[in-house]
Amino acid sequence: MNISKSEIAKETSLKPSRRSLPCLAQNYAYSKNLSQSTSLFQSTESESQAPTSVTSISADKAEQVNTEEGRKDSVLRCSFADLSDFCLALGKDKDYTDESEHANYDRSRLIKDFVPPNNSEPKPRLPKNDMNYIASSGLLFKDGKKRIDYILVYRKSNIQYDKRNTFEKNLRAEGLMLEKEPAVANPDIMFIKIHIPWDTLCKYAERLNIRMPFRKKSYYTDQRSKSMGRVQKYFRRIKKWMSQNPMVLDKSAFPDLEESDCYTGPFSRARIHHFIINNKDTFFSNATRSRIVYHMLQHTKYENGISKVGICKLINNGSYIAAFPPHEGAYKSNQPIKTHGPQNNRHLLYERWARWGMWYKHQPLDLIRLYFGEKIGLYFAWLGWYTGMLIPAAIVGLCVFFYGILTMNASQVSQEICKATEVFMCPLCDKNCSLQRLNESCIYAKVTYLFDNGGTVFFAIFMAIWATVFLEFWKRRRSTLTYTWDLIEWEEEEETLRPQFEAKYYKMERVNPISGKPEPHQPSSDKVTRLLVSISGIFFMISLVITAVFAVVVYRLIVMEQFASFKWNFIKQHWQFATSAAAVCINFVIIMALNLAYEKIAYLLTNLEYPRTESEWENSFALKMFLFQFVNLNSSIFYIAFFLGRFVGHPGKYNKLFNRWRLEECHPSGCLIDLCLQMGVIMFLKQIWNNFMELGYPLIQNWWSRHKIKRGIQDASIPQWENDWNLQPMNIHGLMDEYLEMVLQFGFTTIFVAAFPLAPLLALLNNIIEIRLDAYKFVTQWRRPLPARATDIGIWYGILEGIGILAVITNAFVIAITSDYIPRFVYEYKYGPCASQFEYSESCLTGYVNNSLSFFDLSELGMGKSGYCRYRDYRGPPWSSKPYEFTLQYWHILAARLAFIIVFEHLVFGIKSFIAYLIPDVPKNLYDRIRREKYLVQEMMYEAELEHLQQQRRKSGHPVHHEWP
Repeated sequence: MNISKSEIAKETSLKPSRRSLPCLAQNYAYSKNLSQSTSLFQSTESESQAPTSVTSISADKAEQVNTEEGRKDSVLRCSFADLSDFCLALGKDKDYTDESEHANYDRSRLIKDFVPPNNSEPKPRLPKNDMNYIASSGLLFKDGKKRIDYILVYRKSNIQYDKRNTFEKNLRAEGLMLEKEPAVANPDIMFIKIHIPWDTLCKYAERLNIRMPFRKKSYYTDQRSKSMGRVQKYFRRIKKWMSQNPMVLDKSAFPDLEESDCYTGPFSRARIHHFIINNKDTFFSNATRSRIVYHMLQHTKYENGISKVGICKLINNGSYIAAFPPHEGAYKSNQPIKTHGPQNNRHLLYERWARWGMWYKHQPLDLIRLYFGEKIGLYFAWLGWYTGMLIPAAIVGLCVFFYGILTMNASQVSQEICKATEVFMCPLCDKNCSLQRLNESCIYAKVTYLFDNGGTVFFAIFMAIWATVFLEFWKRRRSTLTYTWDLIEWEEEEETLRPQFEAKYYKMERVNPISGKPEPHQPSSDKVTRLLVSISGIFFMISLVITAVFAVVVYRLIVMEQFASFKWNFIKQHWQFATSAAAVCINFVIIMALNLAYEKIAYLLTNLEYPRTESEWENSFALKMFLFQFVNLNSSIFYIAFFLGRFVGHPGKYNKLFNRWRLEECHPSGCLIDLCLQMGVIMFLKQIWNNFMELGYPLIQNWWSRHKIKRGIQDASIPQWENDWNLQPMNIHGLMDEYLEMVLQFGFTTIFVAAFPLAPLLALLNNIIEIRLDAYKFVTQWRRPLPARATDIGIWYGILEGIGILAVITNAFVIAITSDYIPRFVYEYKYGPCASQFEYSESCLTGYVNNSLSFFDLSELGMGKSGYCRYRDYRGPPWSSKPYEFTLQYWHILAARLAFIIVFEHLVFGIKSFIAYLIPDVPKNLYDRIRREKYLVQEMMYEAELEHLQQQRRKSGHPVHHEWP
């Protein structure tokens, strides 16, 4: 806090406006005497019942003051913009002094990126204070003055009225106002409307250290950023030549988001004159009011006892059946939004975000955060970031696929297979299979080449690097959002204990090291025992998944004999494809059936552990659900990729399951086509099923609820809170299902992407739908969730990093073992016609197909045929000294495969680590800005204290020195 005395001596006096300059003001009447601000806490019945002006002057006088001060002082206007746009003061008086000119930095270094024009038309604002609209929407008490902040619901027939009465009495004692009203459609349902008055709101805002704006931010740049500014100017010129980006949201469509960048600080009633209060009704947002009310509901007793606290316990024991904040009105309007403006934030979110016509637009993250809270805002920010990062991955994957299409006919391997009319393959089953010409698999060979070509290795490396870049840049994006949403210094308050934990361990207590109060404690021995039981349950469920996969394998072995002798000629000719397709569909049905059982078992195992808090419970439950569903989805894919056709033996000595069923072999063109089919079908069907369950099921339930209301009530006006009650509640697991779906998709996109390069494209198309589907669900089909705060996506980031590491390993094994990349590579440089040359061409693979097929004497099969058939393997011919033994080429290929796995993994992991090192978690300019703001806040505190000392000297009659005494 260094300010030169010469700068302090320049100013004659410290103006109060330097501290309380209205950053968000549009019709702000500034009181010249700071002592008048204490009138905010003169609580009267009229103030607590009706929204009034913040200042103590009358409305007419305030208008006069505004008119007079408008001639002398400038009005600060700010516009909603992205992080790169900054709010600047704009004044009519030439002698206007910016509030930041006395700070200890060069005024010429302020950034002036945006200056609103003087002749711009005023933007329409949301009718927040239109009492007629709010009353008609059912958002006020019966007196038409008190705003509804929270809703409790219970049944009259419930007998636990003593707990409710005690709870409601204690809520009134804490300062809340309650009003009861029966439901229109169901007389047994009773609603309790809760309103938090201004005094109570301020008291708990101070107690919870809620940060509120108190001064406009000042931005600066240095010489280093000036050089970057030249580059930015160059790109701005290019952007001007281009047409307007249709994906960018029209900022004029969000008139209610006219916010400026302001410094914030913990709210304090003693220093209320420091904060920017234009209107008591809008100073605290609806999300903040709901959070404060929920905090009070969670910490209010309903019976005598330490653990008899909180609305959650009352809902668990049936005293109440629901508790939720109300929506801000209807999401549709009879009048067009372009001409009449939005009715409320919910209407604005629907029109500019949740409608399917907005699928190509960026998301209004600031409005989402304002309405649903930071936790849900971070989810949609992550989902949007993930979807945007899928665009380059989808483009590269599509290029690899089209490269395969363009070079498919020129492939030497495909040409040799399609021309092999005299090569007969050995029967693939024992009873009903006959000899098959190699050229009959020509189509399969060409399709396999689409996914197994020269671009496969490049794409696998690209996707491994892409996953790292995605996660690293998300951390930067998250840090920017936490700064923009004022979450840098936010710390989550100490969580309350779960009721189940308290009821189980109420006899064993210890002192909490944070609060210093005694609380129930779980002994370490009991915790370890329960954790071991839970882990045993997890392994049991994983073994159940493996059993289901084994059952599908047995089904394939049994059915392939039947399809080989099927009556339909098409299925008989393509019996392998029919076997794989039928097995994939059955496997998908098993996957979806087991998912239902997994959720219940994971719920049971998590409750068995008795987690201490709700966040511990959510993390444990999320980890179990991910493990269960990940193994369930990918176990069959792992079988096809790494086990199918690997242990079948050779003709005349096939390995059989239970000495009865011969193990399944790969198609003559390879096993990769089976892997692609498995991944494509499961990914496509699962996305369709998830989208139906997310939107279709709530739509049907809400339609049935409205149908019952219309059938029982005629011409009745349903209030807003009852409409919200008829909506579906948000999933009890919160955002876990949403994150789980996307994380599993991320696994599909990265783990086996070498075998299915179209996976990023399918994920991109699904996510474009998913964003609007989730938006529509949150805005129209669900009750408004509690606007919770969060600074990151929780345990899911660690899971994503684990998937990224696993993806490198699996792709290395897919390229080395499943595909024919390594055998072609070894043949090309060791056994092919170009073995002694250093030039590569397609002709270097001439003879590869014949080299990759071994000979078998048909007379040994006892089929009455002579000659030789071919099979995929590297074994000696019948006329060699060691027939049917592995050849030297087999061991060369095996060594090359192991070497490729080691080199690929080390190379990719090295690149990933280097990229992660190069990309800082916090952008440099943001890091400097945060440090700068901390310095300026200290300067403001210095100035505020200096002014306080000067006022004390004036009152005592001492001279003012404008410096520290």
